[in-house]
Amino acid sequence: MIKPVWAATLAAILLATATCACAADVPNWTVDFTKSRLGFSGTQTGQPFQGAFARYNAAIAFDPAHPEASHIKVTVDLSSATTGDTQRDTALPGDDWFDIAHFPQASFASDSIRKKPDGSYEAIGTLTMRGISHPLTLPFTLDVNGTSAHAKGHATLIRTAFGIGQGQWATADYVALEVGIDIDIVAARAK
Repeated sequence: MIKPVWAATLAAILLATATCACAADVPNWTVDFTKSRLGFSGTQTGQPFQGAFARYNAAIAFDPAHPEASHIKVTVDLSSATTGDTQRDTALPGDDWFDIAHFPQASFASDSIRKKPDGSYEAIGTLTMRGISHPLTLPFTLDVNGTSAHAKGHATLIRTAFGIGQGQWATADYVALEVGIDIDIVAARAK
């Protein structure tokens, strides 16, 4: 007969081993950049606009059955932002906005990922821009079909919390403070 203390110890070891095995087995995913979009949206002088980042890297280790063992890390080349408006596209890299001379990249790293009751997910992590970090929750949907996955999500942030929009741009007089972040990511399960 196993004594209760030994039974509890054995159960803890088995649980820890199962958890470690689960974390080690989380599949990696490779983004198909030709089918994916990392975008943003805002409003300038009352007119909505959209933009996208052409260059970014994403390290995705994700298991839909075990989101708690999953992790996402994205690094964005801020100089690759385009909106289709020459004046705006010229201003974005400058000191008042992204200040790419001092802060060429933005990054998001998940601290946890959870599945919601409706079947969608939330990546809870930290967004860093212009050397300023704040928590960000990114809700997203996920469709997995064999070795292919398609994730779509949207989050909002206040740009001035990250120092984006200096001087006359620090108010909502010309450009709204709220900015949308949009992901539409297609990825393949790494072999």
